[in-house]
Amino acid sequence: MHVFVTGATGFIGTAVVHELLGAGHKLVGLARSDEAAAKLKAAGGEAHRGALNDLESLAEGARQADGVAHLAFNHDFSRYEENAETDRLATAALAGALEGTGKPLVVTSGTAVLPPGRMGVETDPPTAQARAKSELVLAWADRGVRVSVVRLAPSVHGRGDAAFVPALVAIARDTGVSAYIGDGANRWPAVHRLDAARLFRLALERGEPGARFHGVAEEGLPTRLIAEAIGKGLGLPVRSISPEDAAGHFGWLAGFLQLDAPASSARTRDALGWVPTEPGLIQDMRESGYFADAGSS
Repeated sequence: MHVFVTGATGFIGTAVVHELLGAGHKLVGLARSDEAAAKLKAAGGEAHRGALNDLESLAEGARQADGVAHLAFNHDFSRYEENAETDRLATAALAGALEGTGKPLVVTSGTAVLPPGRMGVETDPPTAQARAKSELVLAWADRGVRVSVVRLAPSVHGRGDAAFVPALVAIARDTGVSAYIGDGANRWPAVHRLDAARLFRLALERGEPGARFHGVAEEGLPTRLIAEAIGKGLGLPVRSISPEDAAGHFGWLAGFLQLDAPASSARTRDALGWVPTEPGLIQDMRESGYFADAGSS
């Protein structure tokens, strides 16, 4: 299969590129710069110049491909609503280019779009939040596009991670304490990026139109355990922060860190034969350089 990948040089996208090439697929990645194009060529793929807001370039890349994996998203939280709308337009452009072809389009969402406080499953509709706009693309399943959505866990981890857990590590270093909110019993799902990459490949190869898949290896780690792992890794005390003090301590992360958002991937595993095999989050934090600056591994 000749696959067009957006976000191909990102943390997860890079793993998807290697997974697809390793399975014998050909790959073209969206590249905004010469540097990104060079990375794609070095990996064994080709580059298609364009950007997420260049809808014609996206459509052209999709038209020339046998399938599309859409992973690109601007995670600037100061412009989150605007970025979610850009993503909605991008997914619509990709789907429109594939209308009537029966070709696969796999779009990225997150399990955090699900109602909190209970185990989320693949058949649950998303809540009305900005990131959930990407799932509107599933309507194209009735227009001849084999479109599916991969909802990723909030913590997609592995060497090179620059998201939530590294941000928590940085806050712990700056404040001298590894903290959690309240009793820390609220749960975060997690998945290793290599397991996530395999899921994207399987969704492209086997996913049914209109399906939602959950990129979840661990259904819900208590945030207290994550804080304890950070404290141990940095040699810092671990303590609870009250919900009232959370914003002052964690800044923009406070809202995310208070979520109780466990999610199951049982239906995904049954549908695609997906079996996560990589280390879990706590083990990976010890082994993949999360505490390297502190002289730990």
